[in-house]
Amino acid sequence: MRKSIRVVAMAVIAFTTAAALAQSDAEKAFARIKGMPGTWEGKGSEGQPLEVTFKVTGGGSAVMSEILAANHDMVSMIHLDGPNRLLLTHYCTVGNQPRMQASVSPDGNTFTFNYVDATNLSSPDAGHMERMVLTILDENHHTEDWTFVDHGKVHRQVFDLHRKQS
Repeated sequence: MRKSIRVVAMAVIAFTTAAALAQSDAEKAFARIKGMPGTWEGKGSEGQPLEVTFKVTGGGSAVMSEILAANHDMVSMIHLDGPNRLLLTHYCTVGNQPRMQASVSPDGNTFTFNYVDATNLSSPDAGHMERMVLTILDENHHTEDWTFVDHGKVHRQVFDLHRKQS
């Protein structure tokens, strides 16, 4: 009888430990994005050079992405909202701050952030970022596909970025 109780107790402990260690898709995605710190360089859809930097901040609770291009400088903050929700807030050159929620591809390499709401949006049709798709191709190569919507017109920019070698 004692042996049975010990076996059951060990099984419960093992199950509880495994459940505690299991990560949600959002947590796994955030961990991947936290592995991107540094400077990335590449070109946009129209061949313009650009640089994107990633920095883990806030004691590991957020990742800041800064886009530096000839005609704009924008910041996005990526963070978890609970264990199952990964958010991106984009501080845009047009003066608003769209918030987007991620869905994760089955292979865990593509994170599609879709519009949820925004601050400083003058009207629902005013220009704002609607979507950003981040695809990690390998530890030194990723793409960012940004969709901006302005009064029904859709504008896309795709950045092909490689980690800058020091």
